[in-house]
Amino acid sequence: MIKQKKIVLTGAPGTGKSTIIYELESRGHICMHEISREVTLKARKNGTEQLFLTEPLLFSDMLLNGRTEQFHKILEGESGLVFFDRGIPDVHAYMNYIGLNYPDRYLKISNENRYDFVFLMPPWEAIYITDSERYESFEQALAIHNHLLRTYESLDYSVVEVPTGSVIERTDYILDVIATFK
Repeated sequence: MIKQKKIVLTGAPGTGKSTIIYELESRGHICMHEISREVTLKARKNGTEQLFLTEPLLFSDMLLNGRTEQFHKILEGESGLVFFDRGIPDVHAYMNYIGLNYPDRYLKISNENRYDFVFLMPPWEAIYITDSERYESFEQALAIHNHLLRTYESLDYSVVEVPTGSVIERTDYILDVIATFK
């Protein structure tokens, strides 16, 4: 049996993470999808348009719990490569971005639940779009990128930046990097 490798794809909004996750999934890899849209849509159904903007700590707690559940769910017997569309540390990276204090347990949970690889998608203006859940400007995406990089590095991760290119090229790049460490 191949040892399980947990791989995070992170980056600012609109950098192509989810598109690459879908490509990896189409190639037969196990992928855990981003849950922030689910949290946002659930809040909307309950009457809150942008939960992250109105109650950022509640939103972040919901994300932290959801991402931790994803992390542990996948530990229940899957082997091989497992890809995550965003990781647990993304939660406090965003809290740092908005300048809001958060409980110490955020860092504790991030340190207790470690990934094997972290791939960072850089902001790429040519593919950046906004929508009802992605409201950040491109300049804000650049700032978020910097917070994500600093957060993962502060947790002693070696962060690999994924070059721009087609979905196939970017996906192949990620798989090639992982293959060099087998």
